[in-house]
Amino acid sequence: MKRLLAIAPFLIAASAYPVSASTPKNSKNYAPKPAAATQGSHSYAGSAQAQAFAAELAERHGLERAWIDAALAQARFLPRVPQLMLPPAQGQAKNWQAYRSRFVEPIRIRAGLRFWQENAATLARAEAEYGVPAQIIVGILGVETIYGQHMGGFRVLDALATLAFDFPSAHPRAAERQAFFRGELEQYLLLCQRSGQAPEALRGSYAGAMGLPQFMPTSWQRWAVDFDGDGRIDLFRSSADAIGSVAHYFKAHGWVSHMPTHYALEFDAAVLDLPTLLAPDIRPTFSAAQMAALGAQPQGAGATHAGPLALIALQNGSAPPSYVAGTQNFYVVTRYNWSSYYALAVIELGAAIAAAR
Repeated sequence: MKRLLAIAPFLIAASAYPVSASTPKNSKNYAPKPAAATQGSHSYAGSAQAQAFAAELAERHGLERAWIDAALAQARFLPRVPQLMLPPAQGQAKNWQAYRSRFVEPIRIRAGLRFWQENAATLARAEAEYGVPAQIIVGILGVETIYGQHMGGFRVLDALATLAFDFPSAHPRAAERQAFFRGELEQYLLLCQRSGQAPEALRGSYAGAMGLPQFMPTSWQRWAVDFDGDGRIDLFRSSADAIGSVAHYFKAHGWVSHMPTHYALEFDAAVLDLPTLLAPDIRPTFSAAQMAALGAQPQGAGATHAGPLALIALQNGSAPPSYVAGTQNFYVVTRYNWSSYYALAVIELGAAIAAAR
């Protein structure tokens, strides 16, 4: 998340261990194997940047400076992480069909079917409460972590400190992204301080995303919910909390109940104006009538869709692109990860699992 996503003053699991899709939710007897420690090249103990950050954090939140210094002294620079943050080399063609095949595939479909069967009541409750279909929630958790099987092996403290203090200057938005990760490191330390969690204990993605839904610390604070009612939020080992938190996230970002995510299109070559249609990118802008007048005609119920639409273009390498008309709900899926490829993969994985049921 990817998303990149939130954190809250609630308790979380003591360690970020992968769980299988067949693990009973909130199992008291489950004893997972620890993820391998991620070694860095040097510690941030004594770093001028880390010390300045610690002073700001202590003053802003009234925290003990000694606790912050001790936490940051545990953080280590991860040489691989800045490399992973750099965008792909220019000239590398996008390919929707290849991207789709990574996520809409038998392993995820089987795991998703099992997860849905084991959590059917919770998914139905989340859909009723937030209006977000079960298949969208299942699609997100399948794309992100295969239902907890792959939650990341990087120490969250190391990943966030590396990106907060040593974000790659070669990135086109380096200053903006580094500021973002400083905020995420701040929220992560606040979460650990409030919950009593050791900052060096949790593991996640190379960007610091955590748990089954891969929430960033700020997303945890803003949108994570205690959906199983046990008095704490645990996105690592509570399927219910993960389900409710994803649904809450979508609702908070403008999900509209009972609205499709997208429609098929037919083009009228005589009047087709692709530059105008593609100018707003994935943000819904045109009415169905306006799209049709510009040569892209939404099919089925899309012809009378009441809200704004966007022309979504997905490149297929050297083959012709794929196009759909995206609704407000398609746009909401991209708020989880700002990519139309990601959004359609989530939607189609969820649909494939629903069909398998």
